[in-house]
Amino acid sequence: MSILGLGNALVDVLLKLENEHTLTDIGLVKGAMDMIDENQMVIIQRSLSHLIRNQTPGGSACNAMRTLANLGIPAGFIGKIGSDATSEYYEQALLEAGVTPYFAKIDGISGCCTVLISPDGERTMATFLGPAPAITPKDINVDIVAHYDYIYIEGYLLVNEPLVRDAMKKAKHAGVKIVLDLSNFNIVNAFRNMLDDIIPKYVDILFSNESEARAFTGLDPGEAISKMAGMTNIAIVTCGKNGAIVSDKERTVKVAAEGGKPLDTTGAGDNFAAGFLYGQLQGATIEQSARIGSMLAGHVINVIGPQIPGEQWRQIKLKIDSILS
Repeated sequence: MSILGLGNALVDVLLKLENEHTLTDIGLVKGAMDMIDENQMVIIQRSLSHLIRNQTPGGSACNAMRTLANLGIPAGFIGKIGSDATSEYYEQALLEAGVTPYFAKIDGISGCCTVLISPDGERTMATFLGPAPAITPKDINVDIVAHYDYIYIEGYLLVNEPLVRDAMKKAKHAGVKIVLDLSNFNIVNAFRNMLDDIIPKYVDILFSNESEARAFTGLDPGEAISKMAGMTNIAIVTCGKNGAIVSDKERTVKVAAEGGKPLDTTGAGDNFAAGFLYGQLQGATIEQSARIGSMLAGHVINVIGPQIPGEQWRQIKLKIDSILS
């Protein structure tokens, strides 16, 4: 079984803040994700150049595909990048992770997400998309999509409605299962009508966190999960330290969170999604799949950045074997 990711190709620049006053100083709201232009990105990064900096390939779909590749799942990723050194770094990093890249390329600077990590581990994101959202239906090769069993689409792409609809139509026609992650409550609020249409029409598995679920349904997670499961085959609501709720119409299960107090929550949702999808690709139950997702999320919140260090994967695979046995 294999999976293809479709999302914004962004390099994450992670900066650990000394205090939260810095966010106010640069005009950002803690925990939010703000879109910025190239000039704002340069100003923010220069003003915080004294902080410890880490760089990693990012974007929700990319994060999930890299995790799945680490678990041995054939994974690919479709995105759009520029022609700079950042794009070269991004492509090479995916190849080294075992993810097959399918990049559309244009002249210019690639996208970058500056992730500001507060002392309590909460992340605030300032995102310069660059060419990432300029991907078009013509960049989605139907033969590539048909080569995979699942396609994972991040909700941030909903701003590009023709792309999302075209990708879902191609996947459905090819018999590929469609996974959608709602990604951000602001996205949900802006594209609620579109979601009401495409989810029951195309989506097989729907991921959200509690704020996204509330924005979509107007309900708390425990009630939202029932409404969302009525629109798709499997619905998942992650609830941070309170774990996650999963429903497949026939039953609803809850799993506990793992990992303790977070050092950095970047990539927690992406790794949960990857773990859940890994379970589904192995024919696991929704409870087993959710436990794998929770375990992976628990590992990633203990490190800086969206990727689990290589030395942890042997232990993780043993834990997964135990969950699946």
